[in-house]
Amino acid sequence: MPEPRIISLGCRLNIAESEAIRALAVGGDTVVINSCAVTNSAVAETRKAIRRARVDRPNAQIVVTGCAAQIDPVSFAAMPEVDRVLGNVEKRSAAAWASDEAVVVGDMLTARDTAPQLAAVFATHARAFVEVQNGCDHRCTFCVIPYGRGNSRSVPAGAVIDQIAGLVDAGHREVVLTGVDLTSYGPDLPGAPSLGLLVERILRHVPALERLRLSSLDGVEIDDRLFALLTQEARVMPHVHLSLQAGNDMILKRMKRRHARAESVALVDRLKTARPEIAIGADLIAGFPTEDDAMFADTLALIDDCDIVHAHIFPYSERDGTPAARMPAVPVPVRKRRAALLRAAAAVRKAVWLDGLVGTTQDVLVERPGDRGHIGSFAEARFDSLPVGSVGQVRITGSDGSMLTATALPYATSNSSTEPRPAASPHSILQETLA
Repeated sequence: MPEPRIISLGCRLNIAESEAIRALAVGGDTVVINSCAVTNSAVAETRKAIRRARVDRPNAQIVVTGCAAQIDPVSFAAMPEVDRVLGNVEKRSAAAWASDEAVVVGDMLTARDTAPQLAAVFATHARAFVEVQNGCDHRCTFCVIPYGRGNSRSVPAGAVIDQIAGLVDAGHREVVLTGVDLTSYGPDLPGAPSLGLLVERILRHVPALERLRLSSLDGVEIDDRLFALLTQEARVMPHVHLSLQAGNDMILKRMKRRHARAESVALVDRLKTARPEIAIGADLIAGFPTEDDAMFADTLALIDDCDIVHAHIFPYSERDGTPAARMPAVPVPVRKRRAALLRAAAAVRKAVWLDGLVGTTQDVLVERPGDRGHIGSFAEARFDSLPVGSVGQVRITGSDGSMLTATALPYATSNSSTEPRPAASPHSILQETLA
């Protein structure tokens, strides 16, 4: 009987949740599409994945879950290829998977659960993703995700530490903390711990963890404790991905963001002054409603002003029911042209940065199939084959503008490094991440 297949679209949080789904979707010919709803193109990609899955596995049960399914379950249930639709809470429920109902989708805005049990073993990844927070209490005018993920809620530190300790015991050398709004971690827990305090506790109680990475951060919530960890703690990787979205103050205000342009530039300057090797990533939206050429120029200049080398750039996409969808729109061709200009500028910035790494020695987490991996600042490098899951030392020998080439140094991997142990019944998983 074919093994269940999971197609994970979208964010790192979906990847973490897909590992838990993999343990629940057993006992049949099943394909699970864990969907994304961040843009209209993400929803379209979900539909494409569903149709492709039906062609590839014509007799399989097709189950759709994730944010797109949560927000619009009726339209996915109406697709002839789809057998079942599960909501974002229900996809983590054994009872929902055992149910015979075709559509099991609850109200996310009343959800209070978190998922500390997620991803006990990652059979297919060198790095492990751990959900510590879910949902969002903010209402950016362009964003529909709160309706797919619910309000902000946090996983208690003890559960997070136990999970990470288990992952390290299983052979993982790097863990990524994930969440919908990661820096909002803690206010709903007793004592209102911050994300910085959680990171401190992880590092203290899991001393064998070699590399800790954080997913996207909201700069306004980086407090002194978290700043110190990002800039002074060697086990926290020198890679900060910021949710910037735009570089013009009026557009930021219309997006209902909580920061101004100058604050972003100042934060990056502080980070790089304190730890020069930190690489900055950012999410940027091109062609937000009312954006004129001068406003766009501010965002374009932000790539240099904030030294953005890992840019995630999206042309603005209307989402029904959001305030931004009612604002005066920028023509779609203009949005696409501006997004292309942002990508070109980011590519130039990245190429210069990568050239500056040539000749340095770097530690790299070796990923499948063994001849590539990411260094601490998340630049990708190719090299001679090393054991998957190990942390090797390489000498950077060149760059093609988007990826480094490197030579593995002799005796560069730790004797204690091991490839992460597979689960008892590993299933295939397709990563198609947008972030």
